[in-house]
Amino acid sequence: MKIALTAFTRRGYGLARDLAGALEGRGDRVELALPARLAGELGAPGYERLPAWTGARFRDCQGLLFVGACGIAVRAIAPYVSDKFTDPAVVSVDEAGRFAVPLLSGHVGGANALAKWVAGRTGGAAVVSTATDVNGAFAVDAWATCKGVYLDSREAAKRVSAAGLATGWVGLTSDFPIQGELPAQLRLGPAEVGICLTLDPEKAPFPVTLRLIPPVLTLGVGCRRGTPAEAIRQAAEAALAEHRLSPRGVFQVSTIDLKKDEPGLLEFCRAEGLPLATWTAAELAEAEGEFTPSAFVRSVTGVDNVCERSAVRAGGRLIVPKRAGNGVAVAVAQRPWRADFTEGAD
Repeated sequence: MKIALTAFTRRGYGLARDLAGALEGRGDRVELALPARLAGELGAPGYERLPAWTGARFRDCQGLLFVGACGIAVRAIAPYVSDKFTDPAVVSVDEAGRFAVPLLSGHVGGANALAKWVAGRTGGAAVVSTATDVNGAFAVDAWATCKGVYLDSREAAKRVSAAGLATGWVGLTSDFPIQGELPAQLRLGPAEVGICLTLDPEKAPFPVTLRLIPPVLTLGVGCRRGTPAEAIRQAAEAALAEHRLSPRGVFQVSTIDLKKDEPGLLEFCRAEGLPLATWTAAELAEAEGEFTPSAFVRSVTGVDNVCERSAVRAGGRLIVPKRAGNGVAVAVAQRPWRADFTEGAD
């Protein structure tokens, strides 16, 4: 994740610099800046006004770490706070490193985890105050963030957390294999409020159902040259809807390398925030399985099928066969996935 740090004193800068180096060492992208009054003296990047710097970092970072008094951080972030599903993680740590306080987006944004990491680095304590953590309850938003799955309803997520705290448990169903022992707050079977691990955007086994959708689908695409992004989007949406698959389950697009510079396909991928994997005709020919052959496609590309083969070649089994129309052919493959409740599992 990209994390921005700032501090307000020389001593605070020393700690911020140490934390920035450690964050980079674990693979995070880091931006460290200081108030202009300190930046020149200490040879660090600077900013003129903290509120403006904070607002910019809210837009381009997933985490903000303030080294200094909590009150400064609270006043700086106040104009930009929206909700826990979109706000970045915000942590404040005193310049001695004694207390790391997650101020915003503790679970979904990862502020609680960041505060615990900071405390582990400084030898201090993480001051975590979210109700599920305080009561030792299962935090569905934290688990979902850790596993990279999508929560399809903010309101249902709140209801699940509230039910877990009020009654001690919520229901669970899963269309995927479950690994590890379930937390005490989750029970398989009927319930008034529950979690459903599924790709089906309409599945509702509980009166109040929170669907968690894992990113396991590859969208294979073949298209005529010059096909607009809108045509690709419509074809993809129709194929997914026909098979009751949530678009949130798609994590990549796959095609032949002849299409790697296709403007409409690239525009579609950018709009959806999806990476594009490409394969040579020879690589697609190596894909295992039965595919819908086309003499025309072979004459143009050198392989008898692009959308199905590219979906499978990227990993997984074919679950939506070729669906063609309006110059676009799409198919969908699903990679294996487990709902892993093993303690400490990634």
